[in-house]
Formats: sequence, C-alpha cells, structure tokens
Amino acid sequence: MTLSPQRIAVLVPCFNEEAAIATVVADFGKALPSAQIYVYDNNSKDRTAAVAREAGAVVRAERRQGKGHVVRRMFADIDADIYVLVDGDATYDASAAPGLVAKLVDEQLDMVVGARIDQQEAAYRPGHRTGNRLFTGFFTLAFHATFSDVLSGYRVFSRRFVKSFPVLSDGFEIETELAVYALELSLPVAEVETPYFARPPMSLCARQMPP
Repeated sequence: MTLSPQRIAVLVPCFNEEAAIATVVADFGKALPSAQIYVYDNNSKDRTAAVAREAGAVVRAERRQGKGHVVRRMFADIDADIYVLVDGDATYDASAAPGLVAKLVDEQLDMVVGARIDQQEAAYRPGHRTGNRLFTGFFTLAFHATFSDVLSGYRVFSRRFVKSFPVLSDGFEIETELAVYALELSLPVAEVETPYFARPPMSLCARQMPP
C-alpha cells in the first residue's frame, strides 16, 4: 500500500525530553518520510524545544501544564488525514509506525493502539508493569473491551476521530479517555503489539524537576 498520498502528522507532546527528542524526530522521519513531525513543548526547563527544532520538527508550545492540554491543542491545531500520537521519550518503536498506519487505512479504522511489549527490564519503572495490567484488566471488565494496553502512549487516529474527540482530561488520563471515547461510540479500533524500550538517561536539568 502507498501511504504518501495521505497527509500524515506525527504529534509528539514533550516535557523535558532533551535527551530523547532528536532520536524520536529522526526515527519517525525515517519511518514516515512523507509525514510532518510536530513537537509541542509543555514548559520544559531543558533544551527540548531547541533540540527538536534542530532535528527538523515543527516546534510549538502549550503553556497549560499537562498532557491532556497538549493533546487538546494538537488535535485542534493540526490538519491531516492520519495522526500518529507518540511520547517524546524514545521508548516507542518508530519502525512500527508504517504498519500501524497501514492497518488504520486498509481496515478503515478510527484508532490503532500500539500495545507495548517491553524489550528491556528497565522499560517499565518499578510497579508500572503490574499497575498497567491491573488497570487494563479492570477496564476490560468495565467496558467489555479487548485492549491489552489501555495506557499506551502510541496511537494512530483517523481525521474523523481527532476532529470529533472532545478532550476533557488535563494530564496522563488522556490515554484512558481516548479508549473510552472509542468504545462508547463503537468506533472501529484495533491493537497491534509493538516493541517498548527503556528511556534514555534524563538530562541533569530534567532530573532536578519534580515528577
């Protein structure tokens, strides 16, 4: 399948990702050469914005703190046919993106979730793997869902999804909100297993920031 006729936007919300963002921009640029990569900086205290710009991304800012605010701004600002949402910490596999996009297009879906398969023990911080499994199990029972990774930050969306999604969340609960919205409206969705890696060491400035 030829993806180039589709306008693809890679959306990267960022907070203190100086150590990783150049890799993310380069890897997604290689995986999706026709895509435009947008990095939205969320009040970083390091050189995230400058490094992203030097790497070739379109860099914009969202001053309201929280991933939900950033996603809301991205979805409102960017005009495309297909949207790839990914965190800026280099933990997600860019080479999987063409397959995720192809699945969305070929099967006429509205969302494809990249379900994380960790490649390194350090990919998840202590307790996160168990917490994710427990939350996903609860979510599956509550919503009769088939997702194995509700909290994944790696997703591909149709234009219809993005332009109709009413973002209500402020922070990282945005991932759950995306899944709930798709299920409540019975939108066609799918999940594809993708590698998940440990994030690179944070910059000194980032280490000094509160969690």
